[in-house]
Amino acid sequence: MLKYMELANEIEGLIETLPLREGGKLPSIRTLAQRYECSKSTIIRTLQELERQHRIYAVPKSGYYVVRSRAASEDTRTGVLDFIAAAPDPELFPYLDFQHCINKAIETYKNDLFVYGTPQGLPSLLRVVRSLLASSQIFTETDRLFVTSGVQQALSLLAAMPFPGGRRTVLIEQPGYHLMVRYLQTYGVPARGIRRTAEGIDMEELERLFRGGEIKFFYTMPRFHNPLGCSYTEDQKKQIVRLAAKHDVYLVEDDYMADFEENRRADPLFAHDPSRRVIYLKSFAKILFPGLRLGIAVLPPALAEVFSRHKKLQDIDTSMLSQAALEIYLKSGMFGRHKQRLSRSYAEKARLLQDSLQRAAGQLGDRAAFRPAPAPMIHTHLELHPGIDVPRLAARLARRSVLIGPMDQHYLEGFPRDPLLKLNVSQVKADEIERGVELIAEEISGSPLHTAKGLST
Repeated sequence: MLKYMELANEIEGLIETLPLREGGKLPSIRTLAQRYECSKSTIIRTLQELERQHRIYAVPKSGYYVVRSRAASEDTRTGVLDFIAAAPDPELFPYLDFQHCINKAIETYKNDLFVYGTPQGLPSLLRVVRSLLASSQIFTETDRLFVTSGVQQALSLLAAMPFPGGRRTVLIEQPGYHLMVRYLQTYGVPARGIRRTAEGIDMEELERLFRGGEIKFFYTMPRFHNPLGCSYTEDQKKQIVRLAAKHDVYLVEDDYMADFEENRRADPLFAHDPSRRVIYLKSFAKILFPGLRLGIAVLPPALAEVFSRHKKLQDIDTSMLSQAALEIYLKSGMFGRHKQRLSRSYAEKARLLQDSLQRAAGQLGDRAAFRPAPAPMIHTHLELHPGIDVPRLAARLARRSVLIGPMDQHYLEGFPRDPLLKLNVSQVKADEIERGVELIAEEISGSPLHTAKGLST
């Protein structure tokens, strides 16, 4: 990342400190140059970048001041602490940067953006994405890459299209991604579940399911699982890949939170796959904004042609304008800067969530268990006492302006459900996380326990 863009993130962090909010004056150029040990010209370029984004404004012969943001100037906060929402905080969306990229894309590509493209994607974007993936240990040829209308489209295509050997059943972790669960059940795709916990999955059970000969692919989220928040160890990932190769099963790796991985030794399944059985999926919904609707699929050679054929029948191509804007956004360095900023925010929230839950452990007692993760993420879960009525718990918390959600939608019909409570703080303010956890712990500790007959104990 360019030095001035790194500095822009640092100065934005400075802006978030209390004295600089809502019209506060920034330190002088000389002071900033000394603080960040760089030249005045670098500081000037950084300030110009922040001014272009309407984060600050210049007053001649006076200096630079913080722009009063809409969030600061209009009291839009409702006081609700939403521990359900999984989308990124709208205040962190790169609106202005991406608007610039859209305008630049139209100027650069002109009429090329307003005709049909190819099912595979914009060739220039594919080359940029190939380099981006390489930084995450995803080394692949361009002809294996496909741009999709979000990861959801890739999942629907994979679930519907034929696989070698004629196998038809999809294996999915339980609990699992709720929209994939809903798709499988709505369209009658044969599906099996395998229980996943904070410790992982039962490898003997996985091999038994693979050995049955009916599984065409195993859909998994190896890191920062949705909704549990946990990740597989490197040994577990290697074992899953070995079992898939042994029993001729494909793996669909949904790496939707890959951009927030801080452990450089944590490789995806794809990196351990010499037999080319891993289908790798990357989303931009969590790092940019869900409405972008762009995802990346890396297909094994044996599946690329049939995937392309089915994709063309579904939508001809994915929005060329969005693809061109994303290409410019990635190449310009804006993506790296935004990723750094959002990762910093998420890392702080993840730490606050984990610390708050650990402090609440004594109050929760035997009514809820929390298992700290080696690499905490903004979403996690509590293991509840089976006697707690989760809908009633949610209703009581809602009356106190705290929103929580049960796990039911994350399970296939008929699969045994664990008593779990998911928590996500992507849209909870950092300074409100501890208070929210305290309220949740208070309600859990005061919840009546029920027997199988519904009697209080």
